[in-house]
Amino acid sequence: MKKFNFRKVLDGLTASSPGGSGGGGGGAGGSVHPAGSAGAAGTPREEVQETLASDYFQICKTVRHGFPYLPTALAFDPVQKILAIGTRTGAIRILGRPGVDCYCQHESGAAVLQLQFLINEGALVSACADDALHLWNLRQKRPAILHSLKFNRERITYCHLPFQSKWLYVGTERGNTHIVNIESFILSGYVIMWNKAIELSTKTHPGPVVHLSDSPRDEGKLLIGYENGTVVFWDLRSKRADLRAYYDEAIHSVAWHHEGKQFMCSHSDGSLTLWNLKSPNRPFQTTIPHGKIQRDGKKPESCKPILKVEYKTCKNSEPFVIFSGGLSYDKACRRPSLTIMHGKAITVLEMDHPIVDFLTLCETPYPNEFQEPYAVVVLLEKDLIVVDLTQSNFPIFENPYPIDIHESPVTCTEYFADCPPDLIPVLYSVGAKHKKQGYSNKEWPISGGAWNLGAQTYPEIIITGHADGSVKFWDASAITLQMLYKLKTSKVFEKQKLGEGKATAEIVEEDPFAVQMMYWCPESRIFCVAGVSAYVVVYRFSKHEVNTEIASLEVRLQYEVEDIITPEPEMIPPFPDASSQLPSLKSLSGSTNTVACEGTMKDSIPCLNVKTRPLRMPPGYQADLVIQLVWVDGEPPQQITSLAVNSAYGLVAFGNCNGLAVVDFMQKTVLLSMGTLDLYGSSDPYQRQPRSPRKSKQFAADNFCMRGLSNFYPDLTKRIRTSYQSLTELSDSPVSLELERCKSPTSDHVNGHCTSPTSQSCGSGKRLSSADVSRANRRGPGRPPFRKAQSAACMEISLPVTTEENRENSFSRSRSSSVSSIDRDSKEAITALYFMESFARKNDSAVSPCLWVGTGLGMVLILSLNLPASDDLRQAEPVLVSPSGTVLTLKGAVLTFACLDCMGTLTHPPYEVWRDPHSADDGEKTRKRKLVMHSPSSSQDMGDHQFAVICSEKQAKVFSLPSQTCLYVHNITETSFLLRADVVTLCNSVCLACFCANGHIMTLSLPSLRPLLDMNYLPVTDMRIARTFCFTNEGQALYLSSPTEIQRLTYSQEMCDNLQDMLGDLFTPVETPEAQNRGFLKGLFGGSGQAFDREELFGEATAGKASRSLAQHIPGSGGIEGVRGAAGGVIGDLTRARIALDERGQKLGELDERTASMMASAEAFSKHAHEVMLKYKDKKWYQF
Repeated sequence: MKKFNFRKVLDGLTASSPGGSGGGGGGAGGSVHPAGSAGAAGTPREEVQETLASDYFQICKTVRHGFPYLPTALAFDPVQKILAIGTRTGAIRILGRPGVDCYCQHESGAAVLQLQFLINEGALVSACADDALHLWNLRQKRPAILHSLKFNRERITYCHLPFQSKWLYVGTERGNTHIVNIESFILSGYVIMWNKAIELSTKTHPGPVVHLSDSPRDEGKLLIGYENGTVVFWDLRSKRADLRAYYDEAIHSVAWHHEGKQFMCSHSDGSLTLWNLKSPNRPFQTTIPHGKIQRDGKKPESCKPILKVEYKTCKNSEPFVIFSGGLSYDKACRRPSLTIMHGKAITVLEMDHPIVDFLTLCETPYPNEFQEPYAVVVLLEKDLIVVDLTQSNFPIFENPYPIDIHESPVTCTEYFADCPPDLIPVLYSVGAKHKKQGYSNKEWPISGGAWNLGAQTYPEIIITGHADGSVKFWDASAITLQMLYKLKTSKVFEKQKLGEGKATAEIVEEDPFAVQMMYWCPESRIFCVAGVSAYVVVYRFSKHEVNTEIASLEVRLQYEVEDIITPEPEMIPPFPDASSQLPSLKSLSGSTNTVACEGTMKDSIPCLNVKTRPLRMPPGYQADLVIQLVWVDGEPPQQITSLAVNSAYGLVAFGNCNGLAVVDFMQKTVLLSMGTLDLYGSSDPYQRQPRSPRKSKQFAADNFCMRGLSNFYPDLTKRIRTSYQSLTELSDSPVSLELERCKSPTSDHVNGHCTSPTSQSCGSGKRLSSADVSRANRRGPGRPPFRKAQSAACMEISLPVTTEENRENSFSRSRSSSVSSIDRDSKEAITALYFMESFARKNDSAVSPCLWVGTGLGMVLILSLNLPASDDLRQAEPVLVSPSGTVLTLKGAVLTFACLDCMGTLTHPPYEVWRDPHSADDGEKTRKRKLVMHSPSSSQDMGDHQFAVICSEKQAKVFSLPSQTCLYVHNITETSFLLRADVVTLCNSVCLACFCANGHIMTLSLPSLRPLLDMNYLPVTDMRIARTFCFTNEGQALYLSSPTEIQRLTYSQEMCDNLQDMLGDLFTPVETPEAQNRGFLKGLFGGSGQAFDREELFGEATAGKASRSLAQHIPGSGGIEGVRGAAGGVIGDLTRARIALDERGQKLGELDERTASMMASAEAFSKHAHEVMLKYKDKKWYQF
């Protein structure tokens, strides 16, 4: 259980420092006033009453969705009808009816080898690769371990728990079979040693135990299968083998006929052998189901191993023999398959992924009755399918669980809590039309557990972007997950023909349509996608199908300067060995695929081709406009790093490391395409001088690309311009760091590095793996588009760096959101964009439409938007975008913007109310746009100022507008950097939520930036976490915990308190079905009439105690519902008393063992002495 330490801060304290802001101040020409300066503590501070306190916050994981990553084991409770899946990482997922989905984790992290339900008992036994057995209590909503048993001298290979038995058989690698009492989790003294089980004449070890099962006919007989092909039928009462069977091929599994007279074995040569207990000398039937029959009558050729076989009988038809594997070796490309043999019919079901395990679901839990199989659960490496056996064509059931999240690798996520309630039914209605046909018409058979909606009722939607260009919308309300709608963004582009890869303008070879970031406005239903191939697609939602052409625009987003050769200015480099770090022009030819194969330089061509013919667009999201960045002078476009859309303004803005583009998607025109440096105009705080690119020295990337710049030059941090590269530009070759530089002659006077935003190679020859696509920025529902372009931590995956800063899996990165080297082109990326009604300048008296622009250097620029006065003129008159001259500064790359009104309430950007663009009613009312303006008016009752909240990767600032006074500053981190920051609503108030690369989750009050929560909760062990983590309203967050699973968590104390009510029940009281009457004759002649008392045989009174050194009993931590850590009160006392008793019992046991050993030794000595006395009793003294 993870322990949490809260840093509770008195509500009266503020986080502002009395000094300057560190990164703010004079650098921006006086536009930022340091917190604490004169005039800063004016009325705005006193007006806002903050309601959030530190006791509103608590962090805990809520639920995990998706397919269990790297599955290894499968179990099913046929009475409770729940399924358990174990994984290689030590996790267990327990699934029942939709909504019943539980995740448990072994603390050791050892792989799960096998799972066994205590059928209808609400308990589960897991056997792990660290040779430990665990008993899980499922009668509570969050299962916990009751007992553990750790084997010290032997390795566990197989377990078997008979139905309604409390004795677990455990087979080991040495070939021995031990017996464990499930209630006390203590070993019995009864052991079946391998050398007693096999014949004395056998000279070789039989190998590990691969199978254990009791006879359906007689519980007192145990069938033991050894790996080398030996099967022993052991009589537990007489402690000897009744019979032994030998086969010359290794055994993989064994299955009984329900009458207990026959059993079937599967072997490594693809054969199935059927054995009769009356004639064990040889199998009475041997088949190789997929083996080719030889013409000369010889034995069929051997096939691949049959890894598992199940033999299930039916009352009214032939038995089912179901097995995995066993295919012929000559079919190398054959997919993994499950074979179903029913009578003479053989059906081969080919699977998309390798089979891990399968189970046949039967009507009865009793092994000695007709089994009547009705379905097969097949666990694949990346899927779970259930086959209907009751229909002759064996259709599969439609899976109600969200296990196809990873159908294509997830590249970005968005999370929206408390979104408009009509969205979920609307998305479901358009998504339902695309459902596949051909599923079984029966109900999903895994239907156990109970679940209700709970108290949480607000709608939630999760959106996932994928490597193949698809986007999935999920209903995430009430901690469930169900797919609503799937959008394929690649449909707007022509498919690339094979063999054209080198002649095209693609900048990535694999997954050219991968979704890099998404923006969604739930109110207007505008959806926007930025792809890895430097394009943006704007979608509108319609309930009607249309046939139309897709409008497209091309944008040259370059900063071009004349190639002037000037002498290098005399200056001191900021780093010791970085005196001249610009490459020669010829280095461009070294970057892959910057020049077309034919020798012609690529210019003004996009990376992909938009379809020009009219397209049929089904109801749902329909492409309205495609915007593509184009190649310029042989250099590919840089990937998009920030994205924002506003439906009320009809504008979309996006930026990359070169500059910013603003497009009017209503008039389909480009309004602005400008390099980052040009955005400053005369407000540029840096002096820049041209510099010759002719000189070049080796760039020592190792010196500083693995650490944040603040560790080197805290005071120069904001002045150093850094590149903003995508993952595709990171190469395994150290040379590429030098090769990929800009060719512009301009340089930064401060640090001597090239600062031109002219594009550099995206490395089209390098492959971009799906998992490495840079993460998109996400925002909460109804909130401004808080964009963090590329995650600060997702780019070092292939950096050729060997410095010691790599320790502790820390993120190696430069100060911008790129973790490429500090000076690769020294560009200033656009990292955050935000449309808002705001005060653009100091002397403004009223708010006006603005676009806030944040850069990788911590610079904030405000652009004024001049929109037509009336809606009638919006389609005709142009929109004007112009810099306002306002420049604010922070430390670190800007992540997030937000606006609060003078009362401290979050002000949402304006939006257009959704209307169907293809509605049949084309009346005047339908065509007129309905805008919702959230911004406060300039009247006195609403106040004449607002708060601007800006958060960078290092600090947060709150400015008062229009005065641009910095009211509050909070330096969030000095040694690390933020990966994600969002302004969210919680308990009818607002706060800033941050996720740091060192694993801390923090919340700050607004506007005063008081720390409310700071917890080291989530170590960033994988780039995936950094790339996909996002906050949303109502205290919720999520991240991709594995390539196939989404983990949701809450940082709200209220939700933590209510979580128990929201989770499903795994155990529900169900009557165990009664066993069938066997009939008088069957009871008389069909089997052993003698009852088998396992307690009498395996109990301590008869079998004695097992050696203490063989296995160690470990009491579990769980078992009491709702215990938050049995620390205090009666429960804690009881727990401590129980542990003390266990320890005392263990010590007494050890004492008993020592005493017994001493008694045995004394008895042996006495016996020996007696023998000596008898030997010499009658001899005379002279005979000695």
